[in-house]
Amino acid sequence: MEYRYLTHIDSPADLKKIPRAELPRVAEELRDFMISTVAKVGGHLASSLGTVELTLALHYLFNAPRDKIVWDVGHQAYGHKILTGRRDRFPTLRQYGGISGFPVRDESPYDAFNVAHACTSISAALGMCTARDLAGQDNYVIAVIGDAGLTGGVGLEGLNQAGHLKPRLLVILNDNEMSISPNVGALSGYLNRIVHGQAYQRVRDEIEQLISSVPRVGPRLFRMVRQWVEAVKGLILPGLVFEELGFKYVGPVNGHNLDTLLATLEQVKDHPGPVLLHVVTRKGKGYAHAERLPMKYHGVTAFDISTGAFAKAPASAPSYTSVFGQAMCERAAADRRVVAITAAMTEGTGLSEFAARYPRRFFDVGIAEQHAVTFAAGLACEGLRPVAAIYSTFLQRAYDQVIHDVCLMNLPVTFALDRGGIVGSDGPTHHGLYDIAYLVAAPNMTVMAPKDENELRHMLYTALEHGAPIAFRYPRGNGMGVALEAAPRQLEIGRAEILREGSDGAILALGSMVYPCLEAATRLAQEGLSLTVINARFAKPLDEELIACLAAEKPFLVTAEEGTLSGGFGALVAALVQDRRIPVSMLRIGVPDRIIPHGSPALLHAKYGLDCDGICERIRHFASGPSAASAATGATGAAAGFRTRSRS
Repeated sequence: MEYRYLTHIDSPADLKKIPRAELPRVAEELRDFMISTVAKVGGHLASSLGTVELTLALHYLFNAPRDKIVWDVGHQAYGHKILTGRRDRFPTLRQYGGISGFPVRDESPYDAFNVAHACTSISAALGMCTARDLAGQDNYVIAVIGDAGLTGGVGLEGLNQAGHLKPRLLVILNDNEMSISPNVGALSGYLNRIVHGQAYQRVRDEIEQLISSVPRVGPRLFRMVRQWVEAVKGLILPGLVFEELGFKYVGPVNGHNLDTLLATLEQVKDHPGPVLLHVVTRKGKGYAHAERLPMKYHGVTAFDISTGAFAKAPASAPSYTSVFGQAMCERAAADRRVVAITAAMTEGTGLSEFAARYPRRFFDVGIAEQHAVTFAAGLACEGLRPVAAIYSTFLQRAYDQVIHDVCLMNLPVTFALDRGGIVGSDGPTHHGLYDIAYLVAAPNMTVMAPKDENELRHMLYTALEHGAPIAFRYPRGNGMGVALEAAPRQLEIGRAEILREGSDGAILALGSMVYPCLEAATRLAQEGLSLTVINARFAKPLDEELIACLAAEKPFLVTAEEGTLSGGFGALVAALVQDRRIPVSMLRIGVPDRIIPHGSPALLHAKYGLDCDGICERIRHFASGPSAASAATGATGAAAGFRTRSRS
């Protein structure tokens, strides 16, 4: 497509120079550029295609960055990025060193707030307009939130407070009836009734006009009818919930009609109190494959534009996610107490088949992780075995519920944490780096990590038989290609597995680090360094006796984890040997205490020394250093002999 306008837009000021009549052409060009770029590099396509006209209208009418536009999640903000000076960098989307897939304040002054976890835009925008009012300023603040975002408690809490404070705030509800999975819940049904119930509005308006036109008695009759309407409107009137919360409700309006959007925004932008503008859009708009299959094209890898086919290398092994999903079906068939819970991530957590086979035992609660955990606790109170399948990064949102509602009552809730570790191009908001550290602190909690997909099946079985809070975390992507045993078996809680014997030191590896450490030990053995390799399996409880024995016998210990070093698995091992006053030198390999950027997992593993090459280099350097040498010659005493070295 020839870009008549897009190549000349480097800021919203350039957009405003274009005649209104030409904005539909700009929308076409924006969609074409977005599709052609994402087809090469991947990204969140369908959501951003659905908000093209809305994005154009906002930047055409308002004056960002003085006016604050706060996007919820950020999946829908690609058009925003392109129009605000990042068109030329857009091909670097989600690549290491390139622009983020989400709004980031450090990336552009037009990004008012860092986002990527849903439901936050209203609260953030409310804070901004409150600060504006305290400072005596008059800029506009706009929060854009999806209908799925209102299934989360944070979004509703923001609405509640905004309705109380009554600032000049515009909330745009982008309603496409989707999150990643189809929306669920009563509020979703309410919005659907609003969208499809506009015949009532039109009929009511026509009747009121007709009554008002009756000579002499018309006005009095109209007042009587209006009182009756007010008495019953709670049953039928669109937007009443938002009106009762203190918002002026407007809509729903067609989110793909620029004339309607601009006219409506001009009408509501100066309303003195909070306004909720209900905009109806279509996810994937403008690309037939994405319109037909919006879930499939929510987040995509590179694909062929003409056919829609994804350019994926053949999988060498099933994904951890799919193995988990199949194992859940197996356990459900064997145990009627097993139920599954997800927070708007049915496909992402591998539970689609479970949902189809056991619909009465499957619960998608929407983007509501806090509710998901407490809901699971209630199920467990009544004798069921709930499995809450939640991405590692998203369980962070329900930490209080994990401790207060599950662990303090010692309830048998299983947490299956997908995307544990480095996840790649979604970056800092989606890396699952903190789950070990935050879960081991919870009383009664057991924390596991499988070395491969076969062990994942054993851990699910173990968790369901355990009878107390338990979590296991596993990485994104394909497994190791190992054979799956015919039947899962129960693992002994807190018992590690010795995989390789060596005399010069020992590596305690957790989860996804086991195979890279085995490979590193094989390579280092060829160089004359003999290492024991342990599959730790458990971050809590540790295999204390095995670790103490290794610490007493070996010149040094190495811990390896794909998680933060701060309070993680290595820190727990270090605390154990220190508490036992065992003189041993330690090297802790893991993710440093800093924000980890987006980039391919392989690149990030190499950058932070979590691949075989990095592990070998670190151990070589450590084994030849003075700490290991002093331990090998028999240094004694906790102060003199116990040393730890964290390399990041």
